[in-house]
Amino acid sequence: MIELPEGLTAELVPLSWLVGVWEGTGVVEYPIGEASADDDQPEVRSYEFGQRVSFSHDGLPYLNYTSTTWLLDEQHTPLAAEMGYWRLDRPSEPGDRGPAMLMGEGNAPFTTTQSVEALRNANDGFDVEAMIIHPTGVNELYVGQVRKGRIDLATDAVMRSANAKEYSAATRLYGLVEGKLFWAWDIAALGQGLTSHASGQLAKVD
Repeated sequence: MIELPEGLTAELVPLSWLVGVWEGTGVVEYPIGEASADDDQPEVRSYEFGQRVSFSHDGLPYLNYTSTTWLLDEQHTPLAAEMGYWRLDRPSEPGDRGPAMLMGEGNAPFTTTQSVEALRNANDGFDVEAMIIHPTGVNELYVGQVRKGRIDLATDAVMRSANAKEYSAATRLYGLVEGKLFWAWDIAALGQGLTSHASGQLAKVD
């Protein structure tokens, strides 16, 4: 049974099992460049990393997300960071906040678990979206669904700054298994098609 965090808005109940701080390790394994003439296989970059992930909330209908990773060397060399927001994917209502700093008009929608049930999809889950920002000039918009302790996401849009490295699409999978958070990330980047990139296993520490 999942214990709901205090103050969590009803709209985030389907994502409530993510809330907290998670730490663990993972591995990167991704091909770089074109296949060589010798073995007809591209170079594969592979290394292990440590990770700390946080999902938090402010009483509003979205989760704050941060992730930091580091190499598992003696210096714990920083590897990558990302941050963003996760929420249910649904049409906006007059009572929703925004755009920018505008308040909603009238009552906020979906404030009870009963009303949130109306958002359940045909797969007995809920549509979700995640907006993730990287300091390397890449912004991702993922859409997908959450269902029974599992989240499947795929990029709906990727925006890159003029100086960012080539990166065109991605999928992410998150699953809660015996209290641990497992995840896998496939990317299409640096001339490669959508290919397995990284995965990890995290335990809740807070």
